[in-house]
Amino acid sequence: MSPIVQITFKVLLFHLCVVSAAVAAPAAQINADTVYRTVLLRAAPGSLNALLELYVNRRPVYQQAGVEQPVLMRHSQGDQWDLMALFPIGSMSDYFGEDRASSLDQAGRAAGLSEEAFQDSVRNLVAFREEVFVAGPSVEVLREQAKGAGLYHIEMFVAVAGRYDDLVDQRQMENAYYHATNRDGNLIFIRLAGARWDVITIGFYDDMQQFAADPDLPREVLEQAAVDAGFQSRSTIGTYLRELIHHHNDTLAVPVR
Repeated sequence: MSPIVQITFKVLLFHLCVVSAAVAAPAAQINADTVYRTVLLRAAPGSLNALLELYVNRRPVYQQAGVEQPVLMRHSQGDQWDLMALFPIGSMSDYFGEDRASSLDQAGRAAGLSEEAFQDSVRNLVAFREEVFVAGPSVEVLREQAKGAGLYHIEMFVAVAGRYDDLVDQRQMENAYYHATNRDGNLIFIRLAGARWDVITIGFYDDMQQFAADPDLPREVLEQAAVDAGFQSRSTIGTYLRELIHHHNDTLAVPVR
């Protein structure tokens, strides 16, 4: 392992240790040992189809190399990126290990495009790139939620100074409210290193109709579910969230099959 990679790994390991303590109590869904590399790409003008094709055609290489396939999400409306690739990487030590890099490169060369050449091709097609390493739910939970989903709702948050833990708690409270009203909650991912986003949540839906629909429950049931989840009332779910965030982006996306 090169000195630069060793230094990078030590820095990321420090962040992982800090986050492990933070997520142990409030975020049962989040496993600090399950790390994802989140890559946000905006294609250069006219290059989106080529970029999507490049990532779709890379899937056999990941399979041959024995690494987890990314979940690919194509922007529909909202933020400025075109493609979000969510790579399960196991742990930081797995990702920065020489064995993984070697396996990827060998599988890529066997397929006619080395890992270095693949990354060069991506760079040539991209106008903007952002990456963040996050801890999140197990890969099995992610796969189960993504299976068959036709629409993703992706929210990315930067916490107000001193309110990071409250923001993580709020996302869990909102999930409790969703579950009590017969809806699936969002998967929660928290920042380890990289871009500015402190918390990312992803909701999985069949389509826009399901995303937009309110639960068919009496108003008093919805109100009680919000109170039971820890909110003052149903109407304060969004306003409380707003107290905790410096800024955030919402994006609707569709799967890249």
